[in-house]
Amino acid sequence: MPRVAAIDCGTNSIRLLVAELTHRHDGTVDLRDLHREMRIVRLGQGVDATGRLAPEALERTRAALADYTIAARRKGAERVRMVATSATRDASNRDDFFAMTRELLGIEAEIISGDEEARLSFTGAVGDLDPDDGPFLVVDVGGGSTELVLGEWDGRRASVTSACSVDIGCVRITERALRSDPPTSDEVEAAREFATEVLAKAFEAVDVRKAKTWIGVAGTVTTLSAVAQGLPAYDAERTHLSRLSAEDIHAVAAELLAADHETRAANPVIHPGRVDVIGGGALIVRVLAEQLAERGGPSGLLVSEHDILDGIALSLA
Repeated sequence: MPRVAAIDCGTNSIRLLVAELTHRHDGTVDLRDLHREMRIVRLGQGVDATGRLAPEALERTRAALADYTIAARRKGAERVRMVATSATRDASNRDDFFAMTRELLGIEAEIISGDEEARLSFTGAVGDLDPDDGPFLVVDVGGGSTELVLGEWDGRRASVTSACSVDIGCVRITERALRSDPPTSDEVEAAREFATEVLAKAFEAVDVRKAKTWIGVAGTVTTLSAVAQGLPAYDAERTHLSRLSAEDIHAVAAELLAADHETRAANPVIHPGRVDVIGGGALIVRVLAEQLAERGGPSGLLVSEHDILDGIALSLA
């Protein structure tokens, strides 16, 4: 049973999964987690404004990746795949990032397209779901981009029918539009209009009317679930496969956008690295819910802790 390491480096966080792969006789592959870890490094700090990766952001990422390399080796990972998404796609000095990954991992990180990012997220998200609940619309709200992907899952493999990635995420929208603490009503409205405009491209490419189940993945969505449930501490077992109604999404978004930094920081389920951007992420999810309702898509959000990281690991099978 081979062991693999998957690393996902996004705009806001860098995450590691070391897993054991088990190949079944029917051709399916099971993942058994050996180690999961997430750190907020904010690699995309200022990229939207400057077009460059900040030296301090690269150094934070270097420190996390060095620790991940040690963890993967200790767990016996035989193969490693690292993917990098929105922040590095947009940075003019991304060669500095590649040199760092080669030095630490012995392999170069892959900058994947938005469509590939969507496909990997979809594969990771639907693996433990009932195929009868499809077709599935998987939405990944990241730090710098948001992916919508529509497809089906037959219990053995995922089939993607359409996908689109657009340049909006919790870091990007916060840096661009939500500068006050808490943001003013004018800032919130401007951010809502910006999100609606950018997400329109994704909705044009992906026919959400064909979806039966809406699945949300990654840290913004799982954090919203933890906040909505009022958990005393972040608990992945409680957030995984939890459900948020449209009313829940609107309520938690309003709560987070009205709160100041100190109030958000006092909430034990919000990771310190998400405190200043979770309001922007919540606003994007709220706009997604509004647009799905307007366009005849599925209502209610199924929250999954399985996402692109699981998809990357499965790709190594």
